[in-house]
Amino acid sequence: MNRLLTIILTSLPSLLFAQEAQLWVAPDGSDANAGTKEKPVASLQIALRKVRELRRLGDPSVTNGAHIYLRNGLYALSEPIFIRPEDSGTPTSPTIIEAALNEKPVLSGGLAVSGWQKVKGATAGLPKEAIGKVWVADAPKMGGRLQEFRQLWVNGKKATRAKDTSYPLMNRILSWNKQEQTCWIPAPKFGDLSKASGLEMLIHQWWAIANLRIKRIEVQGDSAKLWFHQPESRIQSEHPWPAPWISKETGNSAFYLTNAIQFLNQPGEWFLDTKAEKIYYVPRPNENLATAQVIVPSLETLVRITGTADHPISNVIVKGISFQHTGWLRPSQQGHVPHQAGLYMLDAYKLKIPGTPDKKSLENQAWVGRPTAAVEVSFATHTGFENCRFEHLASTGLDYHKGVQDNTIRGNLFKDIGGTGIQAGVFADEATEIHLPYNPTDEREVCSNLLISNNLITNVTNEDWGCVGIGAGYVKGITIEHNEISDVSYSGISMGWGWTRTINAMRNNKVVANKIHHFAKHMYDAAAIYTLSAQPGSTIAENYIDSIYKAPYAHLPAHWFYLYTDEGSSYFTIKDNWTPSEKFLQNANGPNNVWDHNGPQVADSIKVKAGLQPSYQHLLNDKARPDANWGINKENPVIIELIANAGQTIDVQRLKQVLTRSKVNPEALYQWENHYVIFDKVQDAFVLSERLKAAFPGAKVKTYYDLFYEFNRNHCPTGSVAGKWSHTILSANLVADPTLQNEYLAYHATQFAKWPEVSKGFCNANFQQLLLFRNGRQLMLVISIPKGENLDKLNPKTTENNPRVDEWNARMKKYQEGIPEAKPGEVWIGFQSVN
Repeated sequence: MNRLLTIILTSLPSLLFAQEAQLWVAPDGSDANAGTKEKPVASLQIALRKVRELRRLGDPSVTNGAHIYLRNGLYALSEPIFIRPEDSGTPTSPTIIEAALNEKPVLSGGLAVSGWQKVKGATAGLPKEAIGKVWVADAPKMGGRLQEFRQLWVNGKKATRAKDTSYPLMNRILSWNKQEQTCWIPAPKFGDLSKASGLEMLIHQWWAIANLRIKRIEVQGDSAKLWFHQPESRIQSEHPWPAPWISKETGNSAFYLTNAIQFLNQPGEWFLDTKAEKIYYVPRPNENLATAQVIVPSLETLVRITGTADHPISNVIVKGISFQHTGWLRPSQQGHVPHQAGLYMLDAYKLKIPGTPDKKSLENQAWVGRPTAAVEVSFATHTGFENCRFEHLASTGLDYHKGVQDNTIRGNLFKDIGGTGIQAGVFADEATEIHLPYNPTDEREVCSNLLISNNLITNVTNEDWGCVGIGAGYVKGITIEHNEISDVSYSGISMGWGWTRTINAMRNNKVVANKIHHFAKHMYDAAAIYTLSAQPGSTIAENYIDSIYKAPYAHLPAHWFYLYTDEGSSYFTIKDNWTPSEKFLQNANGPNNVWDHNGPQVADSIKVKAGLQPSYQHLLNDKARPDANWGINKENPVIIELIANAGQTIDVQRLKQVLTRSKVNPEALYQWENHYVIFDKVQDAFVLSERLKAAFPGAKVKTYYDLFYEFNRNHCPTGSVAGKWSHTILSANLVADPTLQNEYLAYHATQFAKWPEVSKGFCNANFQQLLLFRNGRQLMLVISIPKGENLDKLNPKTTENNPRVDEWNARMKKYQEGIPEAKPGEVWIGFQSVN
């Protein structure tokens, strides 16, 4: 240490420049060097130490600042870089850490894997179809011990940890037993997994996933029973929200199994055998493992910028640096059961007697932890990250946590990140129950005046699907503007925490002029912009929102939104946001929210101005392409059916009151005998169905989420769309034969291509829309015509000079039959409008 200090002090005179002190760092440098451009040091840590000594000694060279330049190359870190209060600059003498001109330095937490060879002969557990395709290498060690990891990148592209379903498919659980803390699934088709060490389950539940380590698996016939390790077993079965989903209408929770050599059968999959200390990999086409760069993570955090409330870090700016290759081992060591937005539960359970001082109806408690981040910042002022790249990271990208004021995150790329792109503010510390409002006595703890501007956030949340593009907890004066967010698994921007109307630390926050698209890829109960709790003086304005994915395993397929103010959201102004439709949700909001001029009627100039500003649009070259496996949602009307039991009378006026409370037009009600149908655009179909169940106990409520066929005027070569429509609603059953059911669905899936005469007939009849919904075997058909027209008059025009429509109608008869209450021989029954 004395020798190193002597080197640092004797080299100081060579670092003096007229404008500022300059330090140079290069991968081929030496930490014994002076740190000049000609003789750079090898590590950022030593460059920081040299600057620290210059400041400690009051050297005049730092009067106008200190500039650390990183030359091109990869800096493999063995520990996180720690920037301390002593590294602070001042407003007139900042410390700037920056990439050298036109160079691309990378701070990496990864380890290179080399020595790959093709597997010869049989390997225990390896599927037959993979034999001859698998390569193997020695797993890396750190300190003489095997380095565990959950991610692997080949030539900069993330590989897939071996799993039992190929993308994008998943299976469905059969049941969940909370008392036993066990789960039943279909029996895996991969041989004996009872001795598969490290086997895991990822389960999809509402707005979050969970990673559960499997302790034991027992196959019984066509099913298998799973037990899980603690603590996640207890937390997963005790917490009420979000929980495994069991539904005949929309399917049970989806899942896949992972981390067994028996699953290694697809190109791009890998498996770490911790006992043999080997990595197995199936190369993708055009990958040559003899020359490929293969990297696994060894660090969870690359940089910590940490001060204290009394001695914060200040005036440190980072520019043009790339942060890559971090891991996150908590799911492998303790499981991972998130509550929301990636915050994982340490303890959670349902209250036997509901109610807390802040919220009388609260029925659950939870305490959460915070995921690690590649770069973590706490107790810092006037710091910033500009023109940096956050890529190939397992958990959060950049986290401005506690005690951070007047900081800037601008012009950065966040891509290929397992968790949240940017996290900001306290959510709840580990000792505080999550529903308690946060309002610390020492306001220095609060994240305030943070500017998040002109960042591209794309392909993040690709491991923890419940994370978000930008997640802000208890923040004050934060501005999130001109960012573009795409390809995220849950919400684009989530702002707020606590589920409370109580005034707290949050206020004066702005979410303005962002472009958010291709979101909610996997999870629903989501929105492009989502808020929680009271935030006086806060604004959501002039954002451009479009293209929400059709998530294939959503528990409630209609439960997605463009804007969503959730529990306790209060004192917001929400205006001039362009969205494809007015599919918004205001759930259990507090007072004084103002909604003004949001939806497709907003001027196109809002769309043009939103997103990255011209100086930052070069980032769009790195934008992830939309996933071709997924469609895009649009807002459709929903059908909800209320079926009274025999002898039960439905009070129509009460029914209309429920509709009014749910912001549904009472004229959207139709009736046939004891069946009542609601057909309209519904803000939240799940909430409406729950209100109907509560208002009419004993009655059956069915929601028709499966809209499998849609005709509209876009399929017609000519003809305008009528201004007002009337609807005819009909219902029938599909026959019980599954083969015939599939034929029927296939006919409708290909009708426009193979039977174009059918849609031509609809056009001739001036049908405005024709929709077919399904719930199980029951069908609901909606025919919309111009208001004032008569369906009996228009319908014959579908077959006029069009004999193939007669052929179509004749074919369809073999697939349809009447519902049980229909008269003998009656197939389609018709609902009448309830005045």
